[in-house]
Amino acid sequence: MTWITSSEAIAILGVRPQTLYANVSRGRIRVKPDPADSRRSLYHRNDVKGLAGQRSGRRAAAAVAASTIDWGDPILPSAISTIQDGRLYYRGNDAVTLSETASLEDVAALLWETDSVHFHQARSHDVVSVPARSPLNAALELLAEQIGEAHPTLGLSRAVLVGQGTRLCSNLYDTMIGRQAAEAQPVHIRLAAAWSSPEAEDILRRALVLLADHELNASTFAARICASTRAPLSACVLAGLSTLTGPVHGAASKMLLMLMQDAKKIGSKQAVSQWLSRGQPLPTFGQPLYPEGDPRAASLLAQFRPSDMFAEICSVAEAMTGELPNIDFALAALADAYALPADSPFIIFALGRVVGWIAHSLEQIETGRLIRPRAQYIGPKLRK
Repeated sequence: MTWITSSEAIAILGVRPQTLYANVSRGRIRVKPDPADSRRSLYHRNDVKGLAGQRSGRRAAAAVAASTIDWGDPILPSAISTIQDGRLYYRGNDAVTLSETASLEDVAALLWETDSVHFHQARSHDVVSVPARSPLNAALELLAEQIGEAHPTLGLSRAVLVGQGTRLCSNLYDTMIGRQAAEAQPVHIRLAAAWSSPEAEDILRRALVLLADHELNASTFAARICASTRAPLSACVLAGLSTLTGPVHGAASKMLLMLMQDAKKIGSKQAVSQWLSRGQPLPTFGQPLYPEGDPRAASLLAQFRPSDMFAEICSVAEAMTGELPNIDFALAALADAYALPADSPFIIFALGRVVGWIAHSLEQIETGRLIRPRAQYIGPKLRK
């Protein structure tokens, strides 16, 4: 049988129910509702058998990458960022260390390999002009409009491309943050002013730096695929931003808020238990590339005191799954602590990550290669 019950899975693994749920949360065991009883779940036998014999629910990042396409192939050479021994590095520099003093503009210059970067604001006599649409919708429309007017990147020099990237970021920041009278302000200061939270300037600066890049994540890979076709940089950023909207990527904090709502009604322990028993991955906890915990989250959470509810969810989740909070949890806790808008975690993520998308697009363009993986065919027998 392909699908087995929880008791059968627990027997094969030789673990407690919490450990089974933890492996489901990490995406290591596939799960589906039981057609015969909607209150129960069924677990994929091969996934369970593959984990049998392991004493811990955790696996080293190298083992994860070696055993599954989700965290392994395709592998592309890159000099931009890497994750080694549980730490994130930007061109050889520890990202957490950089976040102590650097701005997003500093990191853009580092990742784009240019002397300096300044994201200029459009001239405006208004103190703040807030977009009538949501920041995400406004950004998507801006990028779509620019694609139709932009030229392909084929044959353009790196200096020209860096200039395009700078203007693209400037326009995107104007669109998502709003235009302000004062010019040449760093992005984190503009963001804090737009949200009327000057006390959040430093924590926003740190968050933007820590989110600037993260190796070949899903949105960055999408941007690189687009860049490999020599599409305009605006198309590459649009590909990245569209991918970022997924609930298991940049929008993960929205899923956490759903869990928080359950916790307020029935208590944190019961909410986490029910969430896991339904076979749903626990949002914003665990990161396969950081077996010992996401250092970006740890760095941010050390800068402020999360509310009691966030602290309680964190404690319960760690006790039941063994997983630590990741950067998405830190963004949601940050937004709550500083009374930022509900969509601020996603906005912060997008504003920081666009720098990385452009860096990877520049690098991919220089390779001159088209990214075109092959499929492993598993369909019906071929009829010749």
